[in-house]
Amino acid sequence: MKPTVLIAVSDKTGLGYFAGELVRLGWQILATGGTASFISELDLPVTSVSEYTKSPEMLGGRVKTLHPLIHGGILYRRGNEEDESEIKAQGINSIDLVVCNLYPFQETIARDESTEDEAIEQIDIGGPTMIRAAAKNYEGVGVIVDPSDYRKVIDLLDEGTGVQALDLPLRRQLAAKAFKHVSTYDALIFRFLTDQDTIFPDELTITAQLKTKLRYGENPHQRGALYTIADSHGSLSGVGGYTQHHGLEMSYVNVLDASAAFDCVSDLTEPAVVIVKHTNPCVAGVADSMKDPPESLGELYERALINGDYVSAYGGIIATNRPVDFALAEAIRDVRHPELGSRMLYDIVIAPAYDSDALEHLKKKSKNLRILETPSGSLKGDSEQVEFRGIKGGLLLQTPDKVPEIKFELVSKKPLTSDIETDLAVAWTLCKHVSSNAVVLVKDRVLVGMGAGQPNRVGSAEIAVEQAKSRAEGAVCATDAFLPFPDTLIVVADAGCVALAHTGGSIRDEDSIVAANERDIVLVTTGYRHFRH
Repeated sequence: MKPTVLIAVSDKTGLGYFAGELVRLGWQILATGGTASFISELDLPVTSVSEYTKSPEMLGGRVKTLHPLIHGGILYRRGNEEDESEIKAQGINSIDLVVCNLYPFQETIARDESTEDEAIEQIDIGGPTMIRAAAKNYEGVGVIVDPSDYRKVIDLLDEGTGVQALDLPLRRQLAAKAFKHVSTYDALIFRFLTDQDTIFPDELTITAQLKTKLRYGENPHQRGALYTIADSHGSLSGVGGYTQHHGLEMSYVNVLDASAAFDCVSDLTEPAVVIVKHTNPCVAGVADSMKDPPESLGELYERALINGDYVSAYGGIIATNRPVDFALAEAIRDVRHPELGSRMLYDIVIAPAYDSDALEHLKKKSKNLRILETPSGSLKGDSEQVEFRGIKGGLLLQTPDKVPEIKFELVSKKPLTSDIETDLAVAWTLCKHVSSNAVVLVKDRVLVGMGAGQPNRVGSAEIAVEQAKSRAEGAVCATDAFLPFPDTLIVVADAGCVALAHTGGSIRDEDSIVAANERDIVLVTTGYRHFRH
């Protein structure tokens, strides 16, 4: 008797080649409706499942393969006398290979116009059942869920007789891949059906797809990989869904820094350019939308670079929240280091889009420069996802630190002018993206000084002031926590800062208010904090 394959695939990539080769090798093909039609149109012999079972597809296609002739043929134990006697008595023939992949549930829910009814109809029932049955019985049955395995399987079948030409370790490997395929599919459905208010379920299933094996991990002797996690609508956003147009392979640190840079510009609504080093912004600027004529991205980049920490920016990651135009590309390529005189070197440029001439111009800067583009909608979408952080033996989850509408409460005598408030809003937003303890100085919408990651907040303030030098005069300051003592305020006020924003809420807030009034600076509180560890 000819060996029999059952094919029921949604993704028909490579199916013509695979079915043709099976026929050449003497296999009999069973297939479900759409797959059977596809194979028949290739003038290849195929028997439909409904013809084989003498049972029509029912309920609009919901019932196709749920039949003893199908599952008995897959699940009986080869070499087991009782099983073989039973299927013979029931007139059940052997099904030796199952080729199946599932309805496009993720693609369906990713469409903006899709409805819940459409999503429900894309929940496959027969497919997962067949896959699980074949994978469970891998000692006697082969199972394929990935078209990329077709050629390897055909090459082996070409060398032997029937499914036993696939050695047991390979059948076990294919079975494991099949269970992974089904579990990933089920996890997507679980996320879709789970009440969106249930942020932290009792049991957590993470569905992640390997995007790429990275050049190396955090250090060259470590290995690394990037997995993508779709949102509850099946869409990828942010750096997880990047497209690389140019440059070297990405490393673990490259991905971390690119994510930090793009997250930062995503929180800025006006046109912005940010340069990140070791996940902290060292150069940042926000354009003045009221300026006439408007400041170009190229002009903004130059202004931010000259007034920021251009020493740290060398070798950093540039991000912008607007499409990269030729003016910005030209500035990135040609602007020189203010002290060294050489052209600035960068590892990555990341943006939501690129003008075609800008992209080609950037490619000429360096063969190594990584040019990344984020998916459409990333500027507003990626902040909705729960954040994961791994620890030894577990995962930490939290909702994202979404920036609410910034409302400053004036607590000092000196009034809050519109110009100072604008700079404070930029400083407070940038502060969110600086490692705690964070102290950020901004002047004319540009980052002029930053202290990050110091155990002592005063140490961060002193670093920010030292970095800003004379640019601290007239700048504003934001820090990511409340001030239990006025020490941080005193450091930045004595350097020339005219305003400071902090969380507020300390039992000693009055001490800071007194110090602000003595130094005639603006002091505001926000009512919420921005720790970043």
